[in-house]
Amino acid sequence: MPETSKTVTACLLIIGNEILSGRTKDANLQFLALELNKLGIRLMEVRVIPDIEPIVVDTVNEVRARFDYVFTTGGIGPTHDDITADCIAKAFGVGISEHPEAVARMTRHYGDAALFTPARRRMARVPHGGILVDNPVSVAPGFQIENVITFAGIPSVMQAMFHAMKHRLAGGDPVCRARCAPTCPKASSPSRWARCRSASTISTSARTRRFAMAGPAFRWCCAARMMHGWPRPPPS
Repeated sequence: MPETSKTVTACLLIIGNEILSGRTKDANLQFLALELNKLGIRLMEVRVIPDIEPIVVDTVNEVRARFDYVFTTGGIGPTHDDITADCIAKAFGVGISEHPEAVARMTRHYGDAALFTPARRRMARVPHGGILVDNPVSVAPGFQIENVITFAGIPSVMQAMFHAMKHRLAGGDPVCRARCAPTCPKASSPSRWARCRSASTISTSARTRRFAMAGPAFRWCCAARMMHGWPRPPPS
């Protein structure tokens, strides 16, 4: 019986004026893409958007209808411009309030009630119907509502949150892709190089180790063979 493949897709929304201004360098995209690949989830689109409510709401509604999963980073901290939770609540048409379990965790974490300030209590707010995403680093949780998962923007926190919830994700067939170097020098013939390059992508199922490739003008990627144990391509 022929095998059927399943493609599971994802989109990442990086939310924050500090990213767009260049003041902060994003370090979450590469991590998320690599980790999702391991689970058989293809990160198909990434957007960087500002802390502007209509833009966040409209973008969340657009991409959650198009992709199996939507991940957001940034905008769930204690300051006035951390508006991601409010925007996602508005996108889903639900209210938002302090989550009892989030409040309990943060109360235990801070110990002294004076340290659990109103600003910090903002981080316990979750859209109604959302479930918590654990934060093993600094306790203040992320959340998930339907197919939208919201993480903090700080890389160490975001990565810990992802590992804490990745068991919830249902992936498809893991697919590895490698780019092999064409044998024809780029400078010698631009048109030939373009033909070689377009014919040099190899797709292989990590489960079956089958591959499909086109065109003879490429050199097998030895590093890929060593890493993944792929067989040499058949002679053309």
